[in-house]
Amino acid sequence: MEEVVSYLGQHIDKLFILILSIFVGIEVIGKVPSVLHTPLMSGANAIHGVVIIGAIIVMLEADSSNVLTLILGFIAVILGTLNVVGGFVVTDRMLELFKKKPKK
Repeated sequence: MEEVVSYLGQHIDKLFILILSIFVGIEVIGKVPSVLHTPLMSGANAIHGVVIIGAIIVMLEADSSNVLTLILGFIAVILGTLNVVGGFVVTDRMLELFKKKPKK
């Protein structure tokens, strides 16, 4: 328990930023009308490229003997990539709906 309290004490600024970003995210997404929710979220999924970069940095900084960190970083890269690709696929499908159909 002392280790957890010590860790939190050393990284209190990062914990504070995490909590603030959660509140800001809830406020921003909560104000979006339901009509815009799908296009906004499909575009926002592309922002998950930050997750990919963060996971790569964590993997680079990790000790090669720390297998758990490497596995979690690899999983984060895979899931972040899937989220980015999925966001672009959803956006592309939605844009197809707005194209004019060719006249016969």
